[in-house]
Amino acid sequence: MSDIRVWVDGQVVDADVPSIRALDHGVTVGDGAFETCKIVDGEAFAMTRHLRRLGRTLSGLGLPQVDDARVREGVKEVLSLGDPIAFGRVRITVTGGAGPLSSDRHDSPPTIVIASTPSSPHAPSAAVVTVPWVRNERAATAGLKTTSYAENVIAITHARARGAEEALLANTRGELCEGTASNVFVVTDGVLRTPPLDSGCLAGITRELAIEWCREAGLEVVEEVLPFDVLQTADEVIISNSSRDVQGVHLVDDRELSPAPGPVTARMVEIWRTAEADLGMDP
Repeated sequence: MSDIRVWVDGQVVDADVPSIRALDHGVTVGDGAFETCKIVDGEAFAMTRHLRRLGRTLSGLGLPQVDDARVREGVKEVLSLGDPIAFGRVRITVTGGAGPLSSDRHDSPPTIVIASTPSSPHAPSAAVVTVPWVRNERAATAGLKTTSYAENVIAITHARARGAEEALLANTRGELCEGTASNVFVVTDGVLRTPPLDSGCLAGITRELAIEWCREAGLEVVEEVLPFDVLQTADEVIISNSSRDVQGVHLVDDRELSPAPGPVTARMVEIWRTAEADLGMDP
């Protein structure tokens, strides 16, 4: 883990050395929130929006808010270690702190962990699979970016075993929802469409920016309820997250989409790159 840089509660630590309490509630019951920001040329992208969403997740979990300035200082510190990271990601994790061996909480200060790592940019298109498990749009944690990721681990492991990069899920109503770590768009009748937030999907920062920027550039984007099987008929499928930006899909299960990226996806990518270049790292 020599390429991973870690900061815990104000102190830089070795990534290979234990630095979290054994009874931290994030360890025992997955009680926490996190954000992942893209790193470009040593800087974290869209930090203000990510910290705003972190606050919403902490509020939804009933955890205390953390000081944004302290988090920013931690991010700055890990990004200043060693050579600048040309491309990668920085993850901000906030847990419930020391807790009991149960779902109850102690009145403990939160644990803040910030880690950064270099990575490679994604290819222009990806293969995805659909999975039989669903998102519960009525769950207490619906729409929150929590550290309770076991369902996602199972789904992405299923996808990887089938040669895919991502798994796409329906919600309990049989509607298209999201991926394990991405939002999803489809193109039908030449229109870019994406599930609404009440589908149970995460309010992705990339999703948010893509919708804003595409609409400003004159590309029609519709947020609407979509049947899960739209993935079998859509002309184009796109996934988005903080490291992918917006990425075309060339394979859904055994269905090939060609060309990939398609024309609307290509326009979406062009709009993204232009807006990002114009607006900088904290749009």
